[in-house]
Amino acid sequence: MKRKFPVIIFIVFLLLGTLSAVSAGNRVEAARDKADIVIKNGYILTINEKKDVFPKGTVVIKDKKIIAVGDEKLSEQYSASKVINAAGNIVMPGMINTHNHVPMVAFRSIGEEGVGNRLFEVFFPLEEKLLSRDLIYKASIHGAIEMAMGGVTTYADMYYHEDEVAKATEKIGIRGVLGETVIGFPVVDAPEPYGGLKYAEDFIKQYKNNELITPSVVAHAPYTVSPEMLKASKALANKYHVPFALHAAEFADEAQRVASKYGQTYESVIKYLDSLGILDENTMLAHAIHIDDEDIAIIKKRGATIAHNPIANTKGATGVAPAIKIDKARIKMGLGTDGPMSSNTMDVFGTMGYAARIHKLVNKDQSLMPPSKVVELATIGGAKALGMDKKIGSLEVGKFADIIIVDVHEPNTFPTYDPYATLAYSAGPQNVKDVIVNGKMIVENKKLKTYSYKKDLKDMGEIYKQVEKVEKTLPYHKQQ
Repeated sequence: MKRKFPVIIFIVFLLLGTLSAVSAGNRVEAARDKADIVIKNGYILTINEKKDVFPKGTVVIKDKKIIAVGDEKLSEQYSASKVINAAGNIVMPGMINTHNHVPMVAFRSIGEEGVGNRLFEVFFPLEEKLLSRDLIYKASIHGAIEMAMGGVTTYADMYYHEDEVAKATEKIGIRGVLGETVIGFPVVDAPEPYGGLKYAEDFIKQYKNNELITPSVVAHAPYTVSPEMLKASKALANKYHVPFALHAAEFADEAQRVASKYGQTYESVIKYLDSLGILDENTMLAHAIHIDDEDIAIIKKRGATIAHNPIANTKGATGVAPAIKIDKARIKMGLGTDGPMSSNTMDVFGTMGYAARIHKLVNKDQSLMPPSKVVELATIGGAKALGMDKKIGSLEVGKFADIIIVDVHEPNTFPTYDPYATLAYSAGPQNVKDVIVNGKMIVENKKLKTYSYKKDLKDMGEIYKQVEKVEKTLPYHKQQ
């Protein structure tokens, strides 16, 4: 018995020590602040006003919002059910596509050979024959998947049956600033000209307080909407305090079109719109290509914003917007892809690179549109253009957790000496590793978590057959 006693004492002390260690560990864990997601060891580009960067940084998410951003020590202050080791990859705000017509993805790549005016010879006829609620919903699912997996967490849209676009956008889990289109001829969801105005009001009422969807009003263009209905569309947006947008100064002869159709004679379409009183800080102009210094001064004075779509504009041979002058005037501006029938893409990475290159070329100055500027336009610039910069567009405490992680360890992104240059010139949608929107994982390790891609392909395959059959009957085939 004497021999066993010291052994028993040793075991007791060992157990007490173990319990003490466990208790101490629990106290340390309890001392940590609770969070939902912690992203650590990332190259953090905050895109805040100071452009703060944390090479081995941390972002902390709780209750859908960012609650802390900082260096590597910050990760030790929080415990979370999900900890993401970014492993040196770029952690940045989700990108914002400020101008799109997402259901057009159903018609992507049609009529690219020798067609003088694809809008009137191809697109409008296809819309007239094929558009339906079902096609718009399924095409919007497909487009939202493309954007989500490409790092776009918010986009602005103009189309018809925008409630179907909204359902699809919510399903995938990204944000949408979605505008029901008002136009002066019958369309799929409005058998009477300008029926979109009533549809827009109903849509606003349905989605006014939605977490992900911001309803808006869109007047198609100055040459397709009468002056009275332009003012009515703007009045509706003002009534419900929602965004207002329209295509403007996209074509060189736009002022002449307005004069011919509505008898309104002005030197420029911007002066015309200003005469109607619809330019203000809640108006976004898509394109704004054919504008001069006087037009820029008017836009600046009224506080209107611009969606710059360089790929679609050059592909459509409509021109290159004076983005350098617009930026120097401190007009709020974001990047857009335009519809996937205009640019064939919803890739904001490619749009960044194209914007950087085209403005260097046309201005013959390599120093213009540096990488940091186009990354800014793709994030906080887009948020400002949409009037959402208090909520999204940068990694700052209090903003919604809309965050992407971009892999810099792949052949096209390694080595990375300047993360801004990598994003602007090297990276693409295939490098997006993780996507968080509203604090929720949408894409994880390059896998979409919110929808079956197999189902999407099946649905789009059925749409493809419908479109292919109708497209073959269009008159432009006979002209080729």
